Amino acid sequence: MKKIFTKSILALLIIFSFSCEDINEDINANPNDILITDVEDKLFLTGAQLANVQLQVGHLNRISGMYSGQLIGFSSLYANIYGYSLSTVESNSEWFALYVGVLNNMRQLQENSTNTLLVGIAEIIEGHAFGTAASLWGGIPYSEAGNPEIEDPTFDSQTSVYNSAIQKLTSGISTLQSAPSGGLSQDIMYGGDKDKWIEAAYTLIARFNLHKKDYTAAVSAASSGISSASGDMRFSPPGIQAGDSNLFATILNGSRAGDLGNSSAGEESYLLQLLSNSYSTNRNHAKTDETARYGYYKINSTSGSANTGIIAEDEPHNMVTYFENQLILAEAKARQGSLADGLPHLNNVRAWLNSGGNLNSNHSSNPYKYEAFVSSDFNSGGIENADGVDANTAFLREVIEERYVSGFGMHMPFNDARRLRKSDSAYSVPFVLVLGPAGPYPERMPYAATELNSNSNAPAEDPGIFTKTEVNQ
Repeated sequence: MKKIFTKSILALLIIFSFSCEDINEDINANPNDILITDVEDKLFLTGAQLANVQLQVGHLNRISGMYSGQLIGFSSLYANIYGYSLSTVESNSEWFALYVGVLNNMRQLQENSTNTLLVGIAEIIEGHAFGTAASLWGGIPYSEAGNPEIEDPTFDSQTSVYNSAIQKLTSGISTLQSAPSGGLSQDIMYGGDKDKWIEAAYTLIARFNLHKKDYTAAVSAASSGISSASGDMRFSPPGIQAGDSNLFATILNGSRAGDLGNSSAGEESYLLQLLSNSYSTNRNHAKTDETARYGYYKINSTSGSANTGIIAEDEPHNMVTYFENQLILAEAKARQGSLADGLPHLNNVRAWLNSGGNLNSNHSSNPYKYEAFVSSDFNSGGIENADGVDANTAFLREVIEERYVSGFGMHMPFNDARRLRKSDSAYSVPFVLVLGPAGPYPERMPYAATELNSNSNAPAEDPGIFTKTEVNQ
């Protein structure tokens, strides 16, 4: 950790911004030695948001997709990772994004800015990033991280980090409630719309409580979460030139063409098998037609520019969404009560799907159908109930399966696979992985090699990807 915190992300913000006016004046002074207080506070925001995007939908997201049956590694690096050969160096970029890109910048705003809108957003971004980090790695440095007096921060427990992330999100909500709103061009997510940030924060609190299996707290938070798809937090690529396009398309346009996807030479991921009538596992029936979503999700692994669906060069990445919020309510309410309590929320998602809300214009003209469900649909012999279980269990299977499908491109399927695999196997989608349904299954991402090599409080070696994290024991 010490190697990360001795360098400021400020350099990324001010490089090439200043020049020497007179090289003969005070020749021993560094004309680029700018104080951090000289930088306008708004300028710390965008870089941190982009770092958070990397953590949420970058390299480790593609790995979590492979480890939940959504993607396939066909060759080279991704084939090795798909076969569970995952090195600690694969976490270096996301670890840097977390501790330098997010933490340094967001703490700078929280500790020094007088703009309450910026401070509240900074708190929410930090909570989002560290809750995600806890889900990926388990215990990580947080309570002592970012403290300039501590070179080697200790590793906090996974539950402790989740709780601290939730506290940070809650603080962000409180800060924003008394802040002005709008007119913040540096905010590439919501343009400074504080109401959207507040709703997203509640959905994140619900998400992290779901990870902890605290379904009561999840319902409480989600009840104030994202209320429509217009409030979705999505990263929209600014263009299609190199480095500005959809992150998945970018890697396929580079040296990883042909290495990673979900369909090649007749081999398709479990995700696509759920959507296509070509497979007995498909989820199409009288009330559901997934034809359009199958096409939207299908990836041409040979070229990013050849894709017109979810990884098209200009396609946004989902990060925190209305459909997630509704599916949290559907699952958690059904667990706490009955099918009738959760059903309206699943039907809200189906109504949104039936409007074509999840598709872009390239695929919205293809067939799709998502009719509303009624309680009797889940009776013995009905939807998700070929084995005669009670209707509420069948309903929960449908909700989890919808989370699995809708969550493509997010960490949601990987988180659910680990959350449900042992204690809730009756609800779990039978994720198809390299070694088959008998396992073993990946349970976490490896700690970054940079941290293992620089922090004396880090484990002597990484625990390994098959070691369960605290909340998934």
